[in-house]
Amino acid sequence: MKCFVFLFLFGFLTSFATPRSADSKFDLQVSVSAVASSKGWIEFALYKNPDVFTQAGKTHRLYRLDAQKGTVSHTFKDLEAGKYAIVVYHDENHNKICDKNFFGIPTEAYAFSNNMRPKLSAPSFEECAIKLQQDRSIDIKMVY
Repeated sequence: MKCFVFLFLFGFLTSFATPRSADSKFDLQVSVSAVASSKGWIEFALYKNPDVFTQAGKTHRLYRLDAQKGTVSHTFKDLEAGKYAIVVYHDENHNKICDKNFFGIPTEAYAFSNNMRPKLSAPSFEECAIKLQQDRSIDIKMVY
């Protein structure tokens, strides 16, 4: 009888510890700090394909929300396991592009996952890549 009770309890308890299957989906919460004003939108661009990283219109997912001074967050839901990179920018004038000066330097605030800070050009996908194997939250800071 003790053996039966043990086996029943063991089976019952291990049923809660089963790993997620390969087709599991995960959520990625992105919080962006140092938003300077509540003008315009904050755009969250999620990239999965390294070959198109930072290219407008080639995102895996895109989300815009009204800007708020301070910290703004968005959660990308139901993502497959894998590598992703994030680009965020503050579209203060609602024109749906990150404005740049004559030299190609953004004139609107922006941020990259892993808090990568560009030097002479945008960072690579690999520099910004985060590995998603479970629900995750990341914090990044705007660059002005």
